[in-house]
This record gives sequence, structure tokens and C-alpha cells, in this order.
Amino acid sequence: MRHSKKFNHLGRTASHRSAMLANMAISLIMHKRITTTVAKAKALKMYVEPLITKAKDDSTNSRRVVFSYLQNKEAIKELFGEVAQKVGDRPGGYTRIIKLGTRQGDAAQVCFIELVDFDPEMAKDTKKKSTRRSRKSGSKAEAAPAAEETKAEAPAEAPAEEAKAE
Repeated sequence: MRHSKKFNHLGRTASHRSAMLANMAISLIMHKRITTTVAKAKALKMYVEPLITKAKDDSTNSRRVVFSYLQNKEAIKELFGEVAQKVGDRPGGYTRIIKLGTRQGDAAQVCFIELVDFDPEMAKDTKKKSTRRSRKSGSKAEAAPAAEETKAEAPAEAPAEEAKAE
């Protein structure tokens, strides 16, 4: 029976799965965004988020613990340096999965997995959002000046167009 066995085995042996997740985690930390299947991305999210949380506390012990998972000095430097600095105030949710559709060859669901604070396009979109307001109160006040501007501009443009036609 499968009681309390919640992670996806991904059709691999334990050693193959751990090596694959470590390699994917290194690639994610170094490149900030990778493309993979949805199942692997979900497994990677469960694998890498505790490591990023561990990296927020920059101590010798936490570096050794994370190194036991990743086995890559450059990735450790990047994780404890730039990545930990950007996510220091975030309480969790360091990665984002964006689905892309299906792959041509085998129709597997493909997605991006990326570190949240490193995507400048998404950061711009989140700052633009505001609360939803009622149209009734603002539309009348905004519509009146807009109508006056169009009336004032219309006669000025009409003689210029007639002169061009002649």
C-alpha cells in the first residue's frame, strides 16, 4: 500500500531520480528559468524550495546541507549569494510554473519553471494591478472632459484636411 508516499517517482529508480532532480535544480539556480515537463517541474518545485529556504540562513551548516543535495560549488555560490538576497523577505513560493502546451513528439505537457523574483516582465505586471473600481462614479467625471477635448480638436483638424485635399 502507498500510505504517506506523496512524491512522484517519475518512472525512475531512486538514484536516477535524485541525480535528475539535482541536475535540474542546478540548472534552475544558474539560469533562473528552465523548460521541462509539468510532472518534472512539480517534483523539482518540491525539491528546490526547501533548499532556497535553507539558503536564506547563510551559515556553514546550511551550506553543507545544500551542498549534499546539489554537489556543485558554482550553484551554491549563486544560491547563497544572488538568489538568497532577492528572496530574503519572501516567506515561500520561490518558483512559478507556467504551462506552455503539449510537446510535438510525445504530446507531453510542457512548462517553464522559473524563480519568481528574477522575471522582470512579471514584476512589471504585478505593480500595475490595482483594486477594481465601480464604473459609475468615475465614468461621468472622465467622460465630460474627454468630450470637450474632442470638440475643441475637431474644428482645428477639419480646415487642415480640406487644404490638403485641394
